[in-house]
Amino acid sequence: MDCNSCDYNKVKKQKGIGEIKIALAGQPNVGKSMLINAMSGGNRVKVGNFSGVTVDKMEVCFEHHCHLFDLIDLPGTYSIDGFTKEEKVAKDFLVNEDYDVILNVVDSTNLQRNLLLTAELLELNKKMVVALNMADEARKDGIKIDLHQLQKILGIPVVQVSAKTGEGVDELLDKVHEIFDSQERAHSNIIYSDPLEEEIIKITKFLNERGFSYKDWTNREVAIALLLEQEKVYKELHDNPIMIELYPIIRDSLEHIYTHHETKDIKEIKAAEHASIARGIAMEVVSQKSQPKSLTLTQKIDSVLLNKYLGIPIFLFLMWGLFWLTFEFGNVPMEYIDAAIGAFGDFVGSHISNENLRSLIVDGIIGGVGAVLLFLPNIVILYIGIALLETTGYMSRVAFLLDGFFHKFGLHGKSFIPLVTGFGCTVPAYMAARTLKSEKDRLITLFILGFMSCGARLPIYVLFTGAFFSVQVAGNMLFLIYISGAILGLVMAKLLRVLVFKGEDEPFVMEMPKYRLPTLKLLWHTVYSNAVSYLKKAGTFILIASVAVWFASNYPKNEQLQQQYSQKIAKADAQEKVKLEKELKAKELENSYLGQIGKFSEPFFAPLGFDWRLSVALESGLAAKEVVVSTLGVLYSVGEVDENSKSLKEILRKELNIPIALSFIVFVMIYLPCFAASTVFTKEAGGFKYFIYLFIFTTVTAWVLSFVTYHIAKLIF
Repeated sequence: MDCNSCDYNKVKKQKGIGEIKIALAGQPNVGKSMLINAMSGGNRVKVGNFSGVTVDKMEVCFEHHCHLFDLIDLPGTYSIDGFTKEEKVAKDFLVNEDYDVILNVVDSTNLQRNLLLTAELLELNKKMVVALNMADEARKDGIKIDLHQLQKILGIPVVQVSAKTGEGVDELLDKVHEIFDSQERAHSNIIYSDPLEEEIIKITKFLNERGFSYKDWTNREVAIALLLEQEKVYKELHDNPIMIELYPIIRDSLEHIYTHHETKDIKEIKAAEHASIARGIAMEVVSQKSQPKSLTLTQKIDSVLLNKYLGIPIFLFLMWGLFWLTFEFGNVPMEYIDAAIGAFGDFVGSHISNENLRSLIVDGIIGGVGAVLLFLPNIVILYIGIALLETTGYMSRVAFLLDGFFHKFGLHGKSFIPLVTGFGCTVPAYMAARTLKSEKDRLITLFILGFMSCGARLPIYVLFTGAFFSVQVAGNMLFLIYISGAILGLVMAKLLRVLVFKGEDEPFVMEMPKYRLPTLKLLWHTVYSNAVSYLKKAGTFILIASVAVWFASNYPKNEQLQQQYSQKIAKADAQEKVKLEKELKAKELENSYLGQIGKFSEPFFAPLGFDWRLSVALESGLAAKEVVVSTLGVLYSVGEVDENSKSLKEILRKELNIPIALSFIVFVMIYLPCFAASTVFTKEAGGFKYFIYLFIFTTVTAWVLSFVTYHIAKLIF
């Protein structure tokens, strides 16, 4: 029946039935024409031209379940951003014409290539159904597609069909009816690369805060359209006042994205994103009995790195190598930095006559901040390692590799990304958890992120492992600390899934980019930004905290105690004099505000082997974990009054023992993240009550495991 004929309109009017206008889109040679014949039952096809061009337009109409289907077969196109006449026609129709449903026809025997177009079509935010055509041929080739998983990933219905045999055609027609009749369209679950996702989340948050709305789109969909420069969206929003605020945000976001893609051509970036997404989906849902004879370089590398027997051991070996290098090479410049900070402190101190001011600047500011700057080389090496793993495309593979393993612990495969980010800094890691669609998956990930030791904890680990273990053993200990925290996080995730957050797992898909050699520019951008952030924290927040710790450790002054010891010191010989001065410093510290706080909380920490000084250091770490080191520097270094003051490591080695050190490391590894991270957690989790739960959860776990570690270690060492 001709869709524009009098008979067609007459039938529609007489029967009082509605019309469903369907745009058939697919790459060339996916069998659209044959599928049209199978769906229409051989109704006469009208062939003409699209308006204004000579490109063929094939259209067919038929009645099905009280609806008249109007099928428009668009020219085969590999991309809606293509340059051929046919591709431009397809884009013009899909973007500008009025239709009800997109029917995306896909070749089941070549899913990855076909999903490139599917990813683009999803960004049009229309009602959509995917027809996996040639299902019979796929089975003959030994190809199996996990239909349920593919539907969950795409967020839209997927039907396996064969235009040749008629398999699944009725189900496909019913599904089109169902989608057309539904009040709301489905929303895609596609996740983009980390740099793009970071900017999508930022713009989405901005739009949500402004209460912005556009058509039936979510603000996430608007953010994607703006970042990928969809022309129609820009035209329609051009006169909207919100664009005045949005333009500079979008410009900054694009600059960040350009850095990671090494190009400023958004079409190239979009193509790379879609290719990665298609590759990731195919790897997740397609299994094939026999591998293709000729493999690409990426496939050859993946056959080793994603091997079910070798993949995880290779990953663990690489992580061990990273932490070994972090300690081994980071330890080299520490002596020089330590000596330089000490010399600078002596130089500054020699020019200050006032004792209190000299103590504030030398011991409080230079000593406190210097103790944190000492570990900058370790931080830089760690960030270089993580940046290398991310920019080469390896991290995406590990997420895919660990998906099945993670599910055993009640976690989602996509949880791997915020968890790995947590090794750098917990704040962006909490924000990265937004990509998890399921609230329960997201909350579980948020609760265990603190077990992934952030870069701020690294100085504490390096300090204690370096003090109590040899250089050869310390690197292995560092790796063991990080892996133990990660394993503990997985165990806790399982407990939370079983006891608290019960529910169905969310589908997993990880964008799977090609392997590439990272450029120096990209590495520099990643490492430099993190190093600068670390230095800014040292020069601002940690500086303030160090001064506060200095003040609390030096006041109130006890004049009676000072006079009492002054008389003893005046009468003593040189050796006795040094001993009495150290004793005076120790008693002054105990009677200070800091000492009073430590003494008050000491009973809570005493069963773990901690004295009041370690207790105070842990409490200062609630502000920022780096402050733990500077606090220990203030608390343990005050007794050293000779000119050749020894390093903090040597002082700790004298004052503490291995069981106490291990207990302290375990507590640091588990207890509440810093103030900034806790604030972000509260916001991301959805309320202050979750922060209370996190505080109780982490504190109880840290105390119990530190207690166990301390008492077991006492039996061994």
